[in-house]
Amino acid sequence: MSSPSLRGEAGGCEAPVSVRDRPKLTLWSDPGTVIARVDLQPVRVLVVHDHALLASSIATCLDALADITVCGVASTGEDALTIAQSEEVDVVLIHYSLSGLGGPTVASMMSTGANPPAIVFISTDDSEAAILDAIDVGATAFLTRSARSDQIVQAVRRAAQGEILIPVALFAKAIGRRRQEMHEKGAHEKLLAQFTPRELEVLRLLGQALDTEAIANLLGIADHTVEWHVRHVIEKLHVHSKLQAVVEAASKGLIKV
Repeated sequence: MSSPSLRGEAGGCEAPVSVRDRPKLTLWSDPGTVIARVDLQPVRVLVVHDHALLASSIATCLDALADITVCGVASTGEDALTIAQSEEVDVVLIHYSLSGLGGPTVASMMSTGANPPAIVFISTDDSEAAILDAIDVGATAFLTRSARSDQIVQAVRRAAQGEILIPVALFAKAIGRRRQEMHEKGAHEKLLAQFTPRELEVLRLLGQALDTEAIANLLGIADHTVEWHVRHVIEKLHVHSKLQAVVEAASKGLIKV
C-alpha cells in the first residue's frame, strides 16, 4: 500500500492541529463531513505496522485530525498488546500480515478483553481466505494496499461508530464456513465416541504397520484380544480389512499416519 497522502481533502488529512487546540468533542454525519459537537470524545487509535515509515505516515495523517487521537504506534504484536492494556483504545488499525504473532492472532487476543477495540485491517493480501480469516477474528473493516488516506480515515471513524465495512456476502460466507467447521467437528466427536480408548490405541498401532503379535506385546494383552479389537474397529468403520481400517481412520482424523 502506498503511503497515505497528506493533502487537505474533506475527510482526509488536514493541517496538523495541536492537542491543546483540538475540539474535545466532535461528530461526523457522513463520510465526507466533520461537524463539531459536544457529546463525543476523539476516537483513540492504535496503529500497528511493521513498516516503520508507513506506520509513522499513517499515524501523522490520523493525528492531524480534530476527531482522532493516535494513542500509540507499535511495530510488533507484543508491543501492540502492551499498549492496548495500558491505553484506552477505540480502534486498532493493524497490518494483516504483521511479522511475528501476525495480525489475526493479535486481533483475536485483543478481542478477549471486557471492552475490545474495533479492528481495522490493512492488507497486501486481499484474497477471500484472508478476508474470511479477518472476519473470524472480529474485524470490522478490511482495507487493501490500494486504500487512499481518506478511505483509511473514514474506515477508522466508521469502525469507532460500530459500523461493519465488509461486504455482507463475505460475512454470510464466513458464517457458512464456521457452521461447516462446527458440523464437521460435531461429526468427528460423534465418530470418536463410537470407539473405546483401547480400540483407538490398536488403530494407532496398526497405522504404524505393527502386526498382531507386536501390538499384543506393547499393550500387554493376548493376541486374540488384539484380533477381537481389530474386528470391532473394522465393523465400526464399515470396511473389510486392516489396511482399509487404517486408511479410513486416517481420512476421518481418528489417527495420524
